[in-house]
Amino acid sequence: MHHLLYITWDVSPELFSVGPITIRYYGLLFVLGFIVGYYIFKRYYRIEGIPETEVDRFSVWVFVGAILGARLGHILFYEPAYYLENPLDIFKVWEGGLASHGGTIGLFIALWFYSKRKFSRYLWVLDRMSMPTALAGASIRLGNLMNSEIYGHDTLMPWGFIFVRDGQTLPRHPTQIYEALCYIAIFVFLWFLYNRKKAQTPRGLMIGWFMILVFGARFMIEFVKEVQVGFEQDMIINMGQVLSIPFIIAGIVFLLLSRKVPITSNEDIGIIKKKE
Repeated sequence: MHHLLYITWDVSPELFSVGPITIRYYGLLFVLGFIVGYYIFKRYYRIEGIPETEVDRFSVWVFVGAILGARLGHILFYEPAYYLENPLDIFKVWEGGLASHGGTIGLFIALWFYSKRKFSRYLWVLDRMSMPTALAGASIRLGNLMNSEIYGHDTLMPWGFIFVRDGQTLPRHPTQIYEALCYIAIFVFLWFLYNRKKAQTPRGLMIGWFMILVFGARFMIEFVKEVQVGFEQDMIINMGQVLSIPFIIAGIVFLLLSRKVPITSNEDIGIIKKKE
């Protein structure tokens, strides 16, 4: 195979080091995704007349749920045998090993408790979570690009990347960029969807579209992505696709619910409005 056009990717994953502390692009982009999400939450609350101090409490639930879920998801879905033999490695989050499907499950569980287990509140919370989560997903995938990981199969396309630091010699699909662009487009779509009716947006509409579009994009991109662990080699569709299917179905259910669940006031969702 002759490749006339390609991009040689030899970027160091490390931004800089200070003594024993190393700052990596992945960690920086990961944190940046949460910071941007924080300010998007603040905008929601300001528009809907909710005290912005509530954002801090909300953000803690989001952060803890996402990190724990993503870590446990990777351990359970991809490398359970390894972590059973090396249980202390479970805590080495800095070495990588975060699964987006697990992170989503973790968010859903954490925000169920944050919403005080009332369904109308829960849908409101999930809707507000969807937009910043799409943007955070794009940021994390760019971090994967800086790490030269989670790339695709060989390609003759002129935008193929040779990931030198991972020992590759042929251009590969930059699936990290594919996913990041999809998530940015989904963020823009959800932004316009929310701005049409703001607080009067039907409950479940935004999270429904988020689930369908994010995991639908993930399902399709997986066809050109290298498998993450060995056991996926013998699968008709890989683990990422298998895990995406129930999330897409859940998104359809949320869309159907958005037609039936009444739009409730801020008092009904359990958050005190600003006093005029």
